[in-house]
Amino acid sequence: MKNPNRFTQIFYCLFVGILALGCSTSKSVVASPTPNLEIDIIPKPQVLTIDNGVYEVPKQNTVSYSGTSQDAAVLLNTLLQSVNVSSNIQATSNRANFKLIQDQAFAQELGDEGYILDIKSNGVTLTSAGAAGLFYGIQSLKQLLPSGVENGAIASKNIVLPQLHIKDVPKYSWRGNMIDLARSFFGVDYLKQHMDRMAFYKLNRLHLHLTDDQGWRLELKSKPLLSEIGGKSAVKGGRSGFLTTEDYKELQAYAKERHIVIIPEIDLPGHIYAALVAYPELNCEELTNLNPKMATPPDFYDGYKVGWSKLCLTNPAVYDFVAEVLKEVSELTDGPWVHIGGDEIDDDLYETFVVKADSMVRSYGKVPIGWEEMSKADVSKEFISQRWNAKTTPKHKSKVIESICTSFYFDHANVTGQEQTNNWCQKAGVSLEDVYHFNDKEDEIIGVEAPVWSELVLTDAMMDNRLWPRLMAVAEVGWSASHDDFNDFLKRLRAHESRLEALNIEYHPLPELN
Repeated sequence: MKNPNRFTQIFYCLFVGILALGCSTSKSVVASPTPNLEIDIIPKPQVLTIDNGVYEVPKQNTVSYSGTSQDAAVLLNTLLQSVNVSSNIQATSNRANFKLIQDQAFAQELGDEGYILDIKSNGVTLTSAGAAGLFYGIQSLKQLLPSGVENGAIASKNIVLPQLHIKDVPKYSWRGNMIDLARSFFGVDYLKQHMDRMAFYKLNRLHLHLTDDQGWRLELKSKPLLSEIGGKSAVKGGRSGFLTTEDYKELQAYAKERHIVIIPEIDLPGHIYAALVAYPELNCEELTNLNPKMATPPDFYDGYKVGWSKLCLTNPAVYDFVAEVLKEVSELTDGPWVHIGGDEIDDDLYETFVVKADSMVRSYGKVPIGWEEMSKADVSKEFISQRWNAKTTPKHKSKVIESICTSFYFDHANVTGQEQTNNWCQKAGVSLEDVYHFNDKEDEIIGVEAPVWSELVLTDAMMDNRLWPRLMAVAEVGWSASHDDFNDFLKRLRAHESRLEALNIEYHPLPELN
C-alpha cells in the first residue's frame, strides 16, 4: 500500500461518517455533521467550513453586542425567544454565548454587507463591519434553525446548531426584484410581507413600477389628480388603488429596517396614459401623441398593448410637469435612486427628453436609472441602465442592472404552458434553471433584478407564484461567488419548501422540487 496514512484517514472518515459526525479535509463541505442537520443556506455562502460536533443552545442565553449593533442584538434576541429558549441582551459581555461584534476594522475584508459566523462548542460569534452584515449573518443563522422558526411554529424542544465557520460577502451590491403596481395594484400589507421574505434571502432592492397606461399608484401633493383619477383604473380584472405619501414613507421605513432600498419608477415619457387622463393638457392637439388611439380621455385604459401613449414633447408645459413630479418623488424617496422608465417610445424628441429628465433627477440629489433604451441618449456618467432585451447600443459605457428577459422576466411562465403568463420574450417561459444559469460575466454589471409585470398577475397569490421559488435563484446569482451547481442548489431548495410554507408563500410547485 503506497499511502497507509491516507488509508487510515479514509477509514476514519468513513467510521465517523457512520456516526454522522462528519469528516472533512477541505474548506467547503456539503455533508451534514449530524443526522437531520443539513447546511442548506440560500444563497450559498462564499466560504463554509463544517467542523465535527454541534452546539446545543441552552435554555438560558445571553446576547452581547458591541459598537452600534443594538438593533441586531434585539433581532437576534427575538429570534432566540421564538425557538422556545430564554434570552437577554447585555452590552459587551464576555460571558455571553451569542456575541455580535461590529468593528470597522473588518470593512476592507467584509464591506458593509459581509459577515463572519462562527459556531463552536461554547457558543456563536457573528462579526461584521456594518449593521447590514450583522443582519445578513442573523438570516443565515435563522436558516440553520429548524423549519418553523419563520412563523413561530417550531416543534423542536432541543435546538442544535452545527459547528461551523462561514465567511460571506455578496458578489453584487444590487440584488432585487421589481413589482408592477401600475397594471394591477399591490398594497402596503403585501409589500411588507414580501420584504420580509426578500430579507430572509438577502435581497436588498425593491423596485416599484408606479405608473403606466393602466394606472398611477403614488399620491403626489403637487399633482393630486394623478392618484385621485389615475388611481381608479387598472388592467382587465386587476385592482385599482394607490399608495398615499404616508404609505410610501411607511414602506420605506419598513424596508430600511430590513436593509432594503425602495426604488420608485415614474415611467416617462411613454407608458403615460393614466396621467394623460388626469391632466389632459399634457396631450398634443388632436391627441397626436396617442398612436394608435387605444383609449382617449376621459376614458380609462384596461388593455395590454404598450408603446402607444406618450407625453406631448413639443409642449414646454410638459417639462414643467415632469420637473414637478420628479422633484416631489425625489423628496419623498429616502434611497439614492429614482427610476425614470424610458422604454418603448418612438419620438424625434425622445433623446432630448431623456437628457433633460436625467439632469432633473440629478439636480434633485438622486441617481437616475432608466430602461436600456435611455442609454442611447447622451446621458450622464451617473446614469444606470437597466438591461431587459440587450438590443440597445449605449452611447456611453455605464453601470448596468441586469434584468434580461430570458432569465429574469417573471411574468413569463415558470414552466411551459402555464396559464395567464406572458411568452413574448421566451415561448417556453423562464424556468428556474434559466434563472440560475444566467451568464453574468460582464464587468459593468452591478447586480440583478427580476421584474414581474402585472398585466396577467392580478392577485397576491399569483404574484407569489411568479416570484417564488425563482427569486431564490436570483438571490444566489446576486450573492454567491459562483452559481454553477444547479443540482446542489436544488438540494438546498428542496429543504426550503417547508420554510416557504411557513412564510405563507403561495409558491409555484416546480417539478424540480419533487
